[in-house]
Amino acid sequence: MVAPTVVIGLGNPMMTDEGIGVAVVARLHQCADLPANVEVVDLGTGGLSVLHELHGRSKVVFVDCAYMDASPATIRRFTPDEVCSAKVQTRLSLHEGDLLQTLELARQLGELPPEIVIYGIEPEQVTFNLGLSDVLASRLDDYVDSIYQEIC
Repeated sequence: MVAPTVVIGLGNPMMTDEGIGVAVVARLHQCADLPANVEVVDLGTGGLSVLHELHGRSKVVFVDCAYMDASPATIRRFTPDEVCSAKVQTRLSLHEGDLLQTLELARQLGELPPEIVIYGIEPEQVTFNLGLSDVLASRLDDYVDSIYQEIC
């Protein structure tokens, strides 16, 4: 039996701030008082593996790096209907994916949960390097608090 709510962290921790979603869910895993009806999953750059995590859920919360023309470290909450993707797909990797296209596929397959929330965090830098930029790292607890409030 799957938990009705799942928090999914997306991103590549080998690309500085692109790994923010993974860092947030890693920190959430450390919370001793997570509700029993919530699962926390690191999907990294899983691409279509997102589909498997949607099955049987009533609420999905995604956390990912997002270019939003905002100041670095800005976090925004939105639904799939409130955003459009400008991501250019190379179609050269099974790990590559566009979240909005994956959610549309889930809808077409009848697997889209009734509630989808996306938290986007504006990166300061996306380069080949382990670890978050200082500005995002300094806000990590704030991001976790935002997600925690969403699921409680």
